[in-house]
Amino acid sequence: MTSSKTGLYWFRHDLRLDDQPVLTELASRCQKLMLVYCIDEEWFTPNQFGYCAMGHHRQQFLYESLCALNQQLNNYQQTLLVVTGEPVEEIAQLIKAYGVDILGVGEYPGLNEREQLKQLTAKYPGVHVITGSNNSLFKPTNLPFEVSAMPDKFSPFRKKVEKAMTPLPTVEPAALIPPPPIALQTDWPSLPLQRGNSSSYNGGEHAAQKQLKYYFFDKHLISQYKETRNGLDGWDYSSKFSAWLANGCISPRRIYAELKRFEAEHGANDSTYWLYFELLWREFFWWLQVKHGAKWFAPGGIQQQTTPSMQPSASLLDWQQGTTDNAQINACMRQLNATGYMSNRARQWAASYLVNELDEHWRYGAAYFEQQLIDYDVGANWGNWQYLAGVGSDPRGLRHFNIEKQAQMYDPDGKFVSLWS
Repeated sequence: MTSSKTGLYWFRHDLRLDDQPVLTELASRCQKLMLVYCIDEEWFTPNQFGYCAMGHHRQQFLYESLCALNQQLNNYQQTLLVVTGEPVEEIAQLIKAYGVDILGVGEYPGLNEREQLKQLTAKYPGVHVITGSNNSLFKPTNLPFEVSAMPDKFSPFRKKVEKAMTPLPTVEPAALIPPPPIALQTDWPSLPLQRGNSSSYNGGEHAAQKQLKYYFFDKHLISQYKETRNGLDGWDYSSKFSAWLANGCISPRRIYAELKRFEAEHGANDSTYWLYFELLWREFFWWLQVKHGAKWFAPGGIQQQTTPSMQPSASLLDWQQGTTDNAQINACMRQLNATGYMSNRARQWAASYLVNELDEHWRYGAAYFEQQLIDYDVGANWGNWQYLAGVGSDPRGLRHFNIEKQAQMYDPDGKFVSLWS
């Protein structure tokens, strides 16, 4: 039943209206509702590794996603208020200024995001908070183990999860969204997000749904996913869902639901299963970082291993700029710098080369990818770098790729190297 309460929904990594159980519940429980996104100024300040948390490719995709969400909200006679500053302070000011009674926010496993929500709820204990798992396949309470006791290795995690459960069903968008307490306006041209770059990716929920339809139902590319997923360049060799997933323009549950619909209509095979397999990898890293907290970013990873010196050498800059002695690595890094994207296979090459051939610390690579990748996800990025560096979840330890042999397998005619030379 609707009450006289004033609500605030804090969008973070969930820039969509579909499959938003927390927003749907909040909309049903208040009479006035503010919809807010906060741009953190720290994203643009160099960190301890010398990089910014968000480079220009990510900034453009985020800007497009925010604009797209605002356009969707206009259909509800609503608007997205985008503010800039320290997130806890900005949300706290809005709560105080507009007498917010009830706060809605999607849970997110990132260390900073969890700490911010903790600070905000401590600051306003009288505000009722609705949270929920809106960007994962499962809720922590539904997993076949406590998150604190989950396996640190993927295979036992996958086997237990697959045996015990299926992903939660999706939630349709809210039929009605209450109006804001007052007319709110975002000064879009002044937002501190770079834009104007050329990219194959367009941000926003509509673009995500369009790609889902294209990959599954228009072209049936999902049926060959397992065979083509190790491609190096182009659009159709992989699903390309990762950027929209990272920004929450689509939920993994929606992808799973559409995957099941495709299988029902066109048949299941190893490739359709393999996409679910990859979603489970994402889920594994999602909960593993919750379990390990600050260890996710520690030099020795979740294994707390002793690692070499953190001081970088000149070879780190060569790796970043694609000016190393290895043509394949140079092509990978130039592609990343130019487009904000790199294939999964290329990411493994680039990481292996940095750690094993250049003997640089893995955290510099992880931080650089965080800055550059359109599809940066705190779980997948830092989890995979740890995995490759032998300080994470891989039971076999350090992953060392023979780049020349790999190139013969995946770029035998040298087209990829030639394209990005």
